[in-house]
Amino acid sequence: MITLSRRALLASTLLPLSAALAPARAQSAPDFGKVAPPIFSALAKTNDIPGLVVGITRNGVHEILAIGQTARKDGQPVDGSTLFELGSVSKTFLVTLAALAAERGQLDLNAPLEKVAQRLTGTAFGALTPLDLATHATGGMPLQLPDSIRNEKELVEWLAAWKPAAPPATRRAYSNISIGVLGLVTATALGTSFTRAAQRDLFPLLGLNSTYIDVPEDAMARYAMGTTKDNKPARLTPSLLGPEAYGVKSTALDMLTFLDANMAVGTVAPDMARALALTHTGYFETKSYVQEMVWERYPWPVGRERVLAGNAQDMAMKPQPITRLDPPSPPAPASFINKTGSTNGFGSYVVMLPAEKLGIVVLANRNYPNEDRVKAVYALVEGLLGGAG
Repeated sequence: MITLSRRALLASTLLPLSAALAPARAQSAPDFGKVAPPIFSALAKTNDIPGLVVGITRNGVHEILAIGQTARKDGQPVDGSTLFELGSVSKTFLVTLAALAAERGQLDLNAPLEKVAQRLTGTAFGALTPLDLATHATGGMPLQLPDSIRNEKELVEWLAAWKPAAPPATRRAYSNISIGVLGLVTATALGTSFTRAAQRDLFPLLGLNSTYIDVPEDAMARYAMGTTKDNKPARLTPSLLGPEAYGVKSTALDMLTFLDANMAVGTVAPDMARALALTHTGYFETKSYVQEMVWERYPWPVGRERVLAGNAQDMAMKPQPITRLDPPSPPAPASFINKTGSTNGFGSYVVMLPAEKLGIVVLANRNYPNEDRVKAVYALVEGLLGGAG
């Protein structure tokens, strides 16, 4: 089943950053309802995805395309309010919380971690900064925790013994460990747990009312069931650093609201606006893109092959050389900004083109190749804008 829906953003006031954005496109722009269905119906069929929701925000107007069911067996039709696991797209919320703590003077992004985590004083990890963690610039942190680490005490002992393979700020090493620890450090600075800080403070401040780490009982009926590679049902199970690194569940409608806030469309509090802008400061350059705080920034317009290269498996699985930007690059409206995310049973992809006031979210209850996500979204962008570079 394929359904389409549309709603306007209620708030019309723009944040200060929007003054730098390009003029809105004419109302005669290509129609999402015509461009999106053939692209994403093919994507769902090719990857055997039970349920797929695609949402766009364009000049603050939200449109939703829903394909399929919430579960392989006995599911209900998906829609804009269906909850999906975001996987590593969750990291964008974590760095927003860290940036907000910095804006409020509760966390110094450039101070050594040992200032907050005294048990790491004198260690290589303790010499890193929160900003190093937020930009993956650790010099060689592995992707996943060793299986032997079962609690925070063992984690700290492991971190204290860790040595980088290369000098920090010379290698980008994508890691659930470093980002997860950033969540712990941020929570410590805030005097609470990460889950509580996110659910009680961050999500409401962003205007999100269906975004969770712990899905409440009254929302469970909207929580899609993931599908593994061998077609078994799957959802996240509790794990150390899971809430911080990949534990957020959200809906397409909430994610569009989040993208609006990141693109300075709509209204958020001034300190939140500054925090979001901080997450879109560029600190390092990779061979394909500028590394912001978790977000990955390409110039706009950009060719598809460059975006595919930036989302290739090697960027997550192998350390990559980086060059520090000095001074850091301020938020750039003429950008293509993206982040992928996956869990065992879900796949997500979010894209922003601030100069076009266009944001795209794709949520699925199956993990499938990043290459296919990029190709589908790039085709959508070409269809909506009449060419993408």
